[in-house]
Amino acid sequence: MKMDRRTLLVSGAAAGAGLAASSRLSAATSPLKGKGKPQLKISSQEGIIPGKDLPEKLANMEKWGFDGIEIGGGGLAARVSEIRKALANSKIKLSAICAGFQGVPISHDAAERKKAADTMKEILTAAGELGAVGLIFVPAFNGQTNLSWIDGRKVLLEWAPEVADHAQKCGTTLLMEPLNRGETWYLRQCADAASIVRDANHPGLRMMGDFYHMYIEETNDMGAFLSAGDYLRHVHLASIKRKLPGQDERDYTNGFAGLKMIGYQDFCSFECGVLGEREVEIPKSVKFLRNQWKKA
Repeated sequence: MKMDRRTLLVSGAAAGAGLAASSRLSAATSPLKGKGKPQLKISSQEGIIPGKDLPEKLANMEKWGFDGIEIGGGGLAARVSEIRKALANSKIKLSAICAGFQGVPISHDAAERKKAADTMKEILTAAGELGAVGLIFVPAFNGQTNLSWIDGRKVLLEWAPEVADHAQKCGTTLLMEPLNRGETWYLRQCADAASIVRDANHPGLRMMGDFYHMYIEETNDMGAFLSAGDYLRHVHLASIKRKLPGQDERDYTNGFAGLKMIGYQDFCSFECGVLGEREVEIPKSVKFLRNQWKKA
C-alpha cells in the first residue's frame, strides 16, 4: 500500500504512543532522574480571569481551584510592589512572565538583538524578585528577521548566554516557546527547542510547550513532551480553536501522560479565549483538566 509522509509520521506516532501507553503506570511513577512525583499545577494569564483588580482576580482563582497566575512582562518592573503585595495575601503563586520585551532575539539587525537583550534583562530582574519560573520569549515571529534557519540558530546560540546569565543570577530562566507556522517560520516543535537548549548548555535557558501550537505542529502530544524532557519548564493550555480546554473536542490525556512520564512539576497555564460567561466556564475548565490528568 502506498503511504505518504504524513500518513507514515502519524502511524509511527500512534504506534509509539501505544508502546508508551503500555508502560504508562511504571513511567508515571518513575520520572526522569532527580524529579519528584508529577503534578498538575493550573495557572492562567492574568487577563483571562475576571476581577476589578489583581486581589479580586486572585480570590476568584483560589475559589476556582487554580495554583498559579501568569503575568505579562510589559511594565513589570513598575508592578513588582503591587504583585508582591497581592500574592502575599493569596495561596496563588506566580508561574511565568509572558513576553513584554522589545526587539527581536534573532533579528538580522544587531541593534534589535541588543534591544531584546537589554529589555529582557529588566523584566528578568523583576521576574526574579517575584519568584517567577521564567520569562517566555519567541526568537522571531514571521517577518521579523531575514536570517536563514541555520544562521538564526547560530545567532540565537551566540545571543542567549548573556541573557541566560542574567536570568540565572536573578534566580529565574528564559523560556523559549515554539509556535505554529502561521506565527513563526523559525521554531515550531518541542524537539527543536530542546535541541537548542541542549546545545546552549546553560541552566538559565529552558523551554515550554503550548497545546494550541502543538495540535498544529506535532504528530503526538506525548512524544512532544518526551522530546522536551527535563528542559520543559512551562506549558500553555488552549483548545483547538484557542479557547478554554474542554470547550471543543481537544483531548489532553495523551499530553498529560507525557508530562507524568517526565515527572513534570511546573505550571500549565491558560493562554486562550473564553466562550460564554467566564465565571461559569473557567471553573468548569479547571475541573475538566483535573479529570483529564486523572485519566492520563
